Amino acid sequence: MSTSPAPTSSAVRSLLRLWPYVRPVRARWFSAAAVAVVASCLSLVFPVVLKWIVDGPVADRDPGGVWLGAGLLLGLGVAEALLFGLRRWLVARPLAGVEAAMRAGLYRHLQRLPVAFHDRWASGQLLSRGTTDLMVVRMFLAFPLTFLLVNGVTVLAGFGLLIAQDWTLGLVLLVPAVPLMALCYRFEAKYATAARTAQDQVGDLTTVVEESVLGIRIIKGFGRHRSQARAFRELSRTLRGTELTKAQLLAGLLCLITVLPETALGTALVLGTVQVADGELSAGTMVAFLSTALALRWPIESIGFLLAMSQEAATATRRYFEVMDAVEEGPGAVGGSASGGDAAAADAGERNGGGGGGHSGGGDGGMRFDGVEFRYPDAPEGSDAVLERIDLHVRPGETMALVGATGSGKTTLTALVPRLHETTGGRITLDGRDITAMGREELRTLVSVAFEEPTLFSASVAENVLMGADGTGADGRAGRERLDRALGIAQAGFVQRLPEGAATQVGEQGLSLSGGQRQRLALARAVVGEPRFLVLDDPLSALDVHTEALVEGALREVLAESTALVVAHRPSTVLLADRVALLSGGRIAAVGTHQELLRTNAEYRHLMSGEDRRGQDARGQDQHNQDGHGEPGHHQREHGVQGEKGNDAP
Repeated sequence: MSTSPAPTSSAVRSLLRLWPYVRPVRARWFSAAAVAVVASCLSLVFPVVLKWIVDGPVADRDPGGVWLGAGLLLGLGVAEALLFGLRRWLVARPLAGVEAAMRAGLYRHLQRLPVAFHDRWASGQLLSRGTTDLMVVRMFLAFPLTFLLVNGVTVLAGFGLLIAQDWTLGLVLLVPAVPLMALCYRFEAKYATAARTAQDQVGDLTTVVEESVLGIRIIKGFGRHRSQARAFRELSRTLRGTELTKAQLLAGLLCLITVLPETALGTALVLGTVQVADGELSAGTMVAFLSTALALRWPIESIGFLLAMSQEAATATRRYFEVMDAVEEGPGAVGGSASGGDAAAADAGERNGGGGGGHSGGGDGGMRFDGVEFRYPDAPEGSDAVLERIDLHVRPGETMALVGATGSGKTTLTALVPRLHETTGGRITLDGRDITAMGREELRTLVSVAFEEPTLFSASVAENVLMGADGTGADGRAGRERLDRALGIAQAGFVQRLPEGAATQVGEQGLSLSGGQRQRLALARAVVGEPRFLVLDDPLSALDVHTEALVEGALREVLAESTALVVAHRPSTVLLADRVALLSGGRIAAVGTHQELLRTNAEYRHLMSGEDRRGQDARGQDQHNQDGHGEPGHHQREHGVQGEKGNDAP
């Protein structure tokens, strides 16, 4: 859950950061503010007209003058209403554009942030910044910002008019000014903290709702709806308490902002009445003074409301820029650090890459890891690295299986190749080129990835698969041919049986499909672009034994044309590879063919013995049974694996 740090900058400094977004519409915003100032100042003309009516036509018993004054007051009222309507029209569209531009900028920035950033941030916190916070900012620009200026000008002009009418009574009304300023300063600090806490709690609540919706099958399957509802209620109750704290602060401020000026106004009214009775002040002046003071009630009493909205907008702005200030990956090269010279790298490659058959390749071709190290950016200081001194060479056209116990760093190592994470030591080269010397777009065109947990988007099957083919759409002939080939390799014939074939919408996260179907589409997405380098993270784990055999047969052709690194847990997947690398304790412990490692490495024999795999397969079968979409023959997988073990074990 989030924490709510105290504001590190003033509200004004935070809000000034919005200027680059407001600059394109500044002409209309300043025009709207000027119109609002004129409209507000028109209300101060009413007392002047009233003074003329009372001291003139009323005192002289002139009905024509009274009607003229009434007409002037009506005209002023209509003009004021029209001007405020014009102000609204001037700001509505451009400020909606500002909100849209900020939201688009946030989304674009999120796509460019490294995976490590998204690992740290809850999705609900990001969603609340892109929705609720930006709505608060737009409302601030449309109303409080304008009226802080308008009401400030109106109050200054109004007090000038009061002092001009009678300076002694005007000074009486000025007495509350000093305590009000001190009160507002104190309110601002307390309200800023409460506003930040509330907005962070909204992000936490959004996260819980999102997780509950996406994990509805787990919640129902384990009967955890009550505990989830309880967690939601507790967060809602906490948020309610924070909102009540904000309401109490605002109520206290509004109470004092109302009481102090009203007390001063009552005092001025008594003194003015005495002066009128003594003949020192005209009745018209007294009426005008009272009308002016009443016209200033709204600008003064709105201070609390406007300050509260300004603090919420400042907090929303800080939260927005907390994300926008995060450093992007950047499209270009960042430079790489080589671990040792070329000779040492070559020696390491020969030392760990020797033995076994497979495709031959020389020099720096293929995929090479030279002294690669990795530690997560937020790992405690002094903690062990996830990967240490990884030296591995996948020769051009070769398929290397990566095997290791759970938690050994296999997935982390594969994520380094497309630079989803940056290495903290050593380097990775593709055909002799350091990946940090490539632009990310170029790198991710060369390297295609399929993750163990397949992710699909709320789009059609074709759109999901063709995401792996740069610039290829499903409408053209080339796109359809690529799509059909990729679906064939992944043995995704089920697509033709969907209601609209490849045009069928798969729904959020692809949950309308089974786990095996999602994994096959993810595999199709990885191979559709015919990449030079393939990185596959246990791509067949959710398939039944028969489908797995068919996919493996088709996948061999693709692997023969690519340089591939494949994370594998089962002998059937390992047998796709030319050689196998054993990852243990964050290091490459052994490299060789499957048969060689079975003969020479006890840890590898243990991993291939089937004990760990039976547990993994059982968990996978349980998951498919919960979905109700288990692949045909899935229950036979364990027996198939044991049979493979019997064939491969020494």
